[in-house]
Amino acid sequence: MRKLLNDELERLSLEEFKQVKKIPLWVVLDNVRSLNNIGSVFRTADAFLLEGIMLCGITATPPHREIHKTALGATESVEWDYRKETIEAISDLKAKGFQILCVEQTEGAVMLDQLNLSKDQKYALVFGHEIRGVEQKVVDLSDLCIEIPQFGTKHSLNISVAAGIVIWELSQSLKGV
Repeated sequence: MRKLLNDELERLSLEEFKQVKKIPLWVVLDNVRSLNNIGSVFRTADAFLLEGIMLCGITATPPHREIHKTALGATESVEWDYRKETIEAISDLKAKGFQILCVEQTEGAVMLDQLNLSKDQKYALVFGHEIRGVEQKVVDLSDLCIEIPQFGTKHSLNISVAAGIVIWELSQSLKGV
């Protein structure tokens, strides 16, 4: 086997990316403090053709050197917006017909591997603060909570890892929309 060169990967140009049909999925970052996590989510959103990212509360916004380190230019390709309050972002997305899915451990959460999505629906995934998770008032406004099944001794994953897992899974269900 031979590793492929970057020019052999047939990636979209920035202009092509902006024109291509996206998966009807937004990510909402609820007070995420790590600039590296924010950048990683941008890069994942680019990789899977998500519509955009809503940055809320203390979540930093581009341009920022530390976000750029992990985003590697994805802040230029992925649409994003900022809201001071996550509840405002949730209200705006709901008004646009999005179903709100929190990634959080809650009573009644649906395990990711048991989640059924409709290709006729638009979704927004909410990921929370690295220690406190998604704010309860945001959970209260959500349509559903998703939990990633875990089997070890730890009760959580790094947000960029969790986002990668959930976005991959949802993108597989929503591809071709």
